Amino acid sequence: MAEAEVGPAGLVDRRMALAREWDDLVEKVRKLEGFDDFLRPPSFASLMPAASGGPVVVVNVSQWRCDALIVTKGGVRIRHLPDLTLGQATEQTNTYLRTLQDAELAGHNYQVAKDAVDADATPTAIRALSQAAAAMMKAERRTDDMLRSLQVWLWDCVAEPVLDELGLDLVPPSGTPWPRLWWCPTGPLTLLPIHTAGHHGEGAGDGTPCTVLDRVVSSYTPTLRALLEARAVRAVADHRMPRRDDTSHADFDGEDGDRMLVVAVGDAPGQPWLHNVAAERDVLTTLFPPGRRTLLEGPDATLRAVDEQLARHRWVHFSCHGDQDLAEPSRGGLLLYDGMLNISDISARQFRGDFAGLSACKTAVGGINLLDEAITLAAALHYTGYRHVVAALWSVDDATAAQVFSAVYGDITEEGRLRPDEAAPALHRIVRALRDEAPDEPRIWTPFSHIGP
Repeated sequence: MAEAEVGPAGLVDRRMALAREWDDLVEKVRKLEGFDDFLRPPSFASLMPAASGGPVVVVNVSQWRCDALIVTKGGVRIRHLPDLTLGQATEQTNTYLRTLQDAELAGHNYQVAKDAVDADATPTAIRALSQAAAAMMKAERRTDDMLRSLQVWLWDCVAEPVLDELGLDLVPPSGTPWPRLWWCPTGPLTLLPIHTAGHHGEGAGDGTPCTVLDRVVSSYTPTLRALLEARAVRAVADHRMPRRDDTSHADFDGEDGDRMLVVAVGDAPGQPWLHNVAAERDVLTTLFPPGRRTLLEGPDATLRAVDEQLARHRWVHFSCHGDQDLAEPSRGGLLLYDGMLNISDISARQFRGDFAGLSACKTAVGGINLLDEAITLAAALHYTGYRHVVAALWSVDDATAAQVFSAVYGDITEEGRLRPDEAAPALHRIVRALRDEAPDEPRIWTPFSHIGP
C-alpha cells in the first residue's frame, strides 16, 4: 500500500519501527572492533592521551566568557581569561587580516613595477618602481607595528595566564629539553600567531621573559582528536606504500619507502617569479639523494603528476605560490604549473604521510566565516594524514622562507632520512634566532608555525 494511503496512526507506527531498526543497526556497529564510539562524541577519557607529550590548551572564545581549558595527563583544569572577549578577538583579527592584505597588495604592486623596469627601464617605469618601493616599505612598517601590538595583546589576554597556570615561567636551562605545548584556539583566534605572543625585547622586573618563544616550544592542533590520531604509532612499512615487488612503482628504493617529494614551482604562469625556489630545491636535493627523493619542478609539477606522487611519499615539500580565499577557504591551495591544487582536492584524499613542508604564501591562513573549522591548507594536510605540517601563516618573502626551511631540514635530516618528530623544536630554534636578529621586524619571524605531535 502506498504511504499516501496509510492513515496517521500507520505512519507513526512505521516511523517508530524505522527508528527502532536504526537504533538496532547502530548498536550492532558499535559492537564491531574499533567502532565503540560510532555516532557518539568522543569521551573525554579517550582524548586524554592527546596530552601525553605536553599540555594542550583549548582556548574557548564566546560571547559569554572566555576560558583556557588546559588538558594534561592528570586531567583538565580551567583558567578563566577575564581580559579576553569575543569582541576584542574579532577586532584584533580583522585588523590583522586587513593589514596583511594591504601589505600583500603593496608587495604585488612592487613586483609588477620591478618586472616592468626589468623589461624596459624607461623613466616612467623607474618612477613607478620608486613609488611602489616606498609604498611597500610603508606597508611593512605598518605590519610590524600591528604585529607588535597583537603579540602584546595575545600575551596579556591569553598566553601569560596559561603559562603562569602551568608554571612555565622561565627559560629552560641550556642543554635541557624544552617543554612542549599545543595550542587549540577557537573562533577568531584560529588565525592568530599565539606562538609568538609576548613583549619582545622586554621582560618582567625579575628578568623573567614575557614571551611564549622564550618559555616553550609551541605547536598547534585543530582538535584534541586530531592530535591523538597524529600521536598514534605507525608501522614503518605503511599499507599505502608500494610493495617492493610492485613494478609499477619501481622508482622506490629502500625497504621502507621513506622518500621526499619536492614540488618546486618558481615560474607558475601569470605569477611573480619566486627567485629562491631554486635555493630550496638545491638544499633538499643535497639532503635527500636520488634514491630518497622525487623532484617535480616547473612544467613537470602538474596537478596530475603531484596527485599521483603524493600517495607514494611519506614526506612532501611544496616551494611555490599559495593562495587562500578568506570567504570560501576550501578554494584556496597551492599554485602548481597548470593550476591550483586546492584544499577541497586534498581533503577528499586520505594520505598516510609523516611530514609536509609548505614554503608558500598564506598556506596556514583560514577563512572568515567558519573560523572554528580552521579550514586551511596546513590543517587539510594534517587531517588527511600528514602527522607534521610546517607552514607560513601569510605571504612571506621567499628568501626568508628558503632560509627557514633550509635550516629546519638541515636540522632534522640525517643520511637522507627525515626525523619528523623533531620538526617543532627545529622550527622553534630558527624562529628564535631570527627574532634575536630582528626583534623589531616580527613580520620576518612570526609567520612560521607547526601543526602536529
